[in-house]
Amino acid sequence: MTERTRIQSDLSDAHLETYAVRGGQHRTPESEHSEPIFTTSSYVFNSAAEAAARFGGDEPGNIYSRFTNPTVAIFEERLAAMEGAEKAVATSSGMAAILSTGAALLKAGDHVVCSRSVFGTTNVLFDKYFKKFGIETTFVDLTDIESWKSAIRPQTKLLFMETPSNPLGEVAEISELADLAHANDALLVVDNCFCTPVLQQPLKLGADIVIHSATKYLDGQGRCVGGVVAGRETEMNEVFGFLRSAGTTMSPFNAWVFLKGLETLSIRMKAHCESALELAQWLEAQPKIAKVHYGGLKSHPQHQLASRQQKGFGGVLSFEVEGGKDAAWTLIDNTRMLSITANLGDTKTTITHPATTTHGRLSDEDKARAGITSGLIRLSVGLENVEDIKADILRGINAL
Repeated sequence: MTERTRIQSDLSDAHLETYAVRGGQHRTPESEHSEPIFTTSSYVFNSAAEAAARFGGDEPGNIYSRFTNPTVAIFEERLAAMEGAEKAVATSSGMAAILSTGAALLKAGDHVVCSRSVFGTTNVLFDKYFKKFGIETTFVDLTDIESWKSAIRPQTKLLFMETPSNPLGEVAEISELADLAHANDALLVVDNCFCTPVLQQPLKLGADIVIHSATKYLDGQGRCVGGVVAGRETEMNEVFGFLRSAGTTMSPFNAWVFLKGLETLSIRMKAHCESALELAQWLEAQPKIAKVHYGGLKSHPQHQLASRQQKGFGGVLSFEVEGGKDAAWTLIDNTRMLSITANLGDTKTTITHPATTTHGRLSDEDKARAGITSGLIRLSVGLENVEDIKADILRGINAL
């Protein structure tokens, strides 16, 4: 039995945490313990015939690192195992993952229904750039199933959503929307960035495709940019075909960094969830905080659904202060430890003003529809001591 076969056989019935550490690794003849980084642009063939067979798809093997690289392949196989997918395709960023999915599976004349409460750049990609190629998008309220039903047309091919949403943490019932999509011969795509496969596995709930910005929790330390699409082999082969031609490719080094991130993902997500819940409860008790958005709070409108659908509530929360942008900026600027940055999923707690950063390119009307008020602040809770995070936020609150 070869080393490659032994490793795969040992993981046939493994738990997610084991997949996160060992999934996808096929040791080379060097017998390395840690996954290697294959920093090569191309590969040497034993003969012209072998090269032709590889390029023609008649023989498996590496061809060119734009679309075949062993380090990237380990990351893809590991993430697919964690999500319960047949195949995954790694991309250069989370937005490249969404672009690749749309470009591979949609054509001029097709229609998309997308939840309104998505990352601002996702909104722009669908509403502006896909529209240029004849793909129309209708935006709907994430939690209103009737709005999804009424938006569907005969041309609808894709339903796209984030759950929990960015930045309000709204939660939609995945199985319900999957049934709706399939009843209309459409695919359901779920951006699982906030939960990761540790807290939620959309494919097991009926979704067809799951998307991640690996830049966030999968890395977990704010080091690299990347994305990944996972699902059935049929659709993933189409996404891979687009990547092969368009080059929306993850680098081997970034793939290696993400592999190291996956190894600690379960441990980190548990810690993020615990601190975020404590902070959300603490913020809800502060007199100068008007509203807190976090699925773990009993006051959250989808708390029961989140409790049933997810294994945890995640590390991102948002809260509103009275006084609009000026008050929000005052609070943010008077913190001293928190990182003022739009990234999330980091070991370091980050704070940002969505209306002027992550969702800044949306019109005022679209912001209002998505619930992005001028007094809204988003917090991605890191792994610092939670009392230190509270103390820093209190500096900002006291400055109001």
